[in-house]
Amino acid sequence: MGDPTEVSLIVAARKVKADHKAQRYTRVGEIPFTSERKRMSIIAKDDTDSGKLTVFAKGAPDVLLSYCSRIRVGGQVRKLTEGDRQIILATVERLSSEAYRTLGQATRPLETSSLADVPGVTVNAAGQVADIADQAEAIETDLIWNGMVGIIDPPRTEVRDSVAEAHRAGIRTVMITGDHPLTAARIASDLGIIAKDGKALTGDQLDQLASEAELDNATAEVSVYARVAPEHKLKIVESLQRQGNIVAMTGDGVNDAPAVKSADIGVAMGITGTEVTKQSAKMILADDNFSTIVAAVREGRVIFDNIRKFLRYLLSSNVGEVFTVFLGVVLAGFLGIRQPETVGVTVPLLATQLLWINLLTDAAPALAMGVDPQTEDVMGRKPRKITDRVIDASMWGDIIYIGIIMAIVTLIGMDMHLAGGLFTDRSVEAIGHEAQMTEARTMGFTILVFAQLFNALASRSHLQSAFVGLFSNKWLWGAIGLSVVLQLVVIYVPFLNSAFGTTPLGPLAWVECIGLAAIVLIASELRKLVLRAMAKK
Repeated sequence: MGDPTEVSLIVAARKVKADHKAQRYTRVGEIPFTSERKRMSIIAKDDTDSGKLTVFAKGAPDVLLSYCSRIRVGGQVRKLTEGDRQIILATVERLSSEAYRTLGQATRPLETSSLADVPGVTVNAAGQVADIADQAEAIETDLIWNGMVGIIDPPRTEVRDSVAEAHRAGIRTVMITGDHPLTAARIASDLGIIAKDGKALTGDQLDQLASEAELDNATAEVSVYARVAPEHKLKIVESLQRQGNIVAMTGDGVNDAPAVKSADIGVAMGITGTEVTKQSAKMILADDNFSTIVAAVREGRVIFDNIRKFLRYLLSSNVGEVFTVFLGVVLAGFLGIRQPETVGVTVPLLATQLLWINLLTDAAPALAMGVDPQTEDVMGRKPRKITDRVIDASMWGDIIYIGIIMAIVTLIGMDMHLAGGLFTDRSVEAIGHEAQMTEARTMGFTILVFAQLFNALASRSHLQSAFVGLFSNKWLWGAIGLSVVLQLVVIYVPFLNSAFGTTPLGPLAWVECIGLAAIVLIASELRKLVLRAMAKK
């Protein structure tokens, strides 16, 4: 239980049967780890040696090594030479390049049972030692280098795929760590964040950038940062934001809180995160898994897409109804809807018929789109800009285009069953004008219903063909089936004929209805084909 790094050290000690040595010590003080210090120390009392104190330190090997003046070799302590330092640092480089996190370990016997007797340690007027955390310079000096461990901390197996999916979605993944630059670069390359020969930028190198412009140029290109302090994380976030990016920052420690709070979307770790970080964040990641962030992006895009599908379908269908009524009234004489002896305005569809269309098509099919599964291209698009509208110019073009097609096929279907107009069938003249109008309205009424049901299939994606995943939404097909049954009831139940102004249709009329209504789907597919070709080009 506990921090994974501490647990790994306990496991290592047990492997070499050295963990029992800790039982002789009692901890009496601690100099905590910070991102700036990159090391931590504890002072322990040896209960078997008159309570004498010993400093145990661990931290970044290249940092901790600079506080060591001696080295333990084969149980013997001797002076640390420059050759020893080069060998140790070379080993650090080798392990780091193999993706190991290296951790140096050092000790210092104080040969006293009181910190007050240690040279350089400050005591107050009462003769008591001041805060141990403030005594680092006096305590963490003249250390004995004991060695180091290499900890393999492999990323979760699914993270590489998640990074690739994020990249495909236009999301750039940046890794910021306190580890050695070579470790960071190796892990980042294994995850696909950078190329195999990619480099990490260190906190010291960031400090050498003289201006905001230089920093912005660096952060625009570099995706891995190592050996960074909290202020570096904040600088990176602010630099990315200056470039117009929306930045999501993850963090768990207290030192991450400023950067998490400054980010557009601060994400705190729910398991290992501190309360300070959680309070600074806008979102808490319950499982501390990067893949969950990518899954949330995908889910968010699916929800947003479904909202757009819902709006595209409803608006285009209603625009189709508006154009049908408007063009039917304006072009009534041209289409044969109004006969020469007719006085006043003849509407192509009755009010009850329009209300029935809205009841059928605006209810069940529209609601079924709210649970439409994701399309294949949902993570293949770049992120939207903040200034992008939910209904953009392209979507308005789609809505008007489908609405006009829907109105045209509806009015053509009516015209085919009227005496006079573009597609006159003279045989209808024998049944009288009123019967003609009833049959023509039934045709237009039915065509418009079926056109909107075909539009429900077409509206599931702006670019992807309706035939991709055609049967993936069972709720939508159920809604379409229900709408078809209810439309048949209105046409073939006698007492509803008078209520809705309909008449039964023959087989040939049904062929005409379905054929004309299907033109809406065909027209949509042709438009998508052109748009896909333009996007690919």
